[in-house]
Amino acid sequence: MSKEITPYHDNDHDTLVDIWYRAVCLTHTFLTETDIHFYRDIVQNGALREVEIWVSRNENKEPTGFIGLVGTKIEMLFVDPEYHGMGIGSRLITYAQKLKGDTLQVDVNEQNDGACAFYKRFGFVQIGRSELDGSGKPFPLLHLEYRSI
Repeated sequence: MSKEITPYHDNDHDTLVDIWYRAVCLTHTFLTETDIHFYRDIVQNGALREVEIWVSRNENKEPTGFIGLVGTKIEMLFVDPEYHGMGIGSRLITYAQKLKGDTLQVDVNEQNDGACAFYKRFGFVQIGRSELDGSGKPFPLLHLEYRSI
C-alpha cells in the first residue's frame, strides 16, 4: 500500500517512465504500438521534467504512481498496474487539491473509458472536447474540471 507522496527526483525517472508505459499498455487499448512508442519517447525525453511531479511511494519507498501538474491542470496521472484499484490515483488527486485548491482541470482521452469513469466518479465534469490530442493526433480529448460544491 502507498505510504507517502514525495516530490519527483531524477533518480525516479526511469521507474516513472516504466510505470507510465505499463499503465498505458493496459489502459490505452486504442493506441497502436507505434503510437505508444511515439508518446513514450516524449515521456522518456523530457515530459517528466516539464511538469511538477508528485510520486506516491509504498512502504519500501518505491514509486507506485505519480501525478504531473502545471498550475491547476493535471497533465498526467499514472498508477503502476500492480497497484490499480488501491486508491492511489484518488490520493494523488486529493494531494493535488491540497496543493492547488479545489479547482483542478484534466484532459482525458475520450477512448479511455476507465479514466473517464475514474474522473467522473471523483467529481470531475466535462467542460469541453477536442478532436485532436496535444500532439495533433486524432485521439479526442475530453476537457474536465473539478469544482468543489
